[in-house]
Amino acid sequence: MKLPKNPHIQFLLFALALAVSIALLQFFFSVIIHEKVWEIYLFLTIVSFVIGFLNGFLLKSFSENFFQIMVLGMILRFIASLSFIGIYAWLGMENIILFIANFFIIFLFYLAFDIYTFISNLRPISK
Repeated sequence: MKLPKNPHIQFLLFALALAVSIALLQFFFSVIIHEKVWEIYLFLTIVSFVIGFLNGFLLKSFSENFFQIMVLGMILRFIASLSFIGIYAWLGMENIILFIANFFIIFLFYLAFDIYTFISNLRPISK
């Protein structure tokens, strides 16, 4: 099965697949999933979509700065993620280690998707 060309549809399919995976893990292995996992998922989904949208807009305007724009998106996502974890840690969350582990697993899935789209965008630019 080939993925659609539209990056927004690709992102939607990826986010739905990740949500289904989280729901299944929460149902079968509730011990390894933090109770705030859906807040983590929602935060990372919104941040990834906004940064992807921003990257798309900036690439249309400044296509010669492709690498800088993509790195900017990764740095913004990382700073937003550290801020999210810092706020929850400061508020005194129970089982913070499990929260951070769940956060970074979901974060790495979104980062892998970002790298996949990054690599797939290199081919059209190099022609």
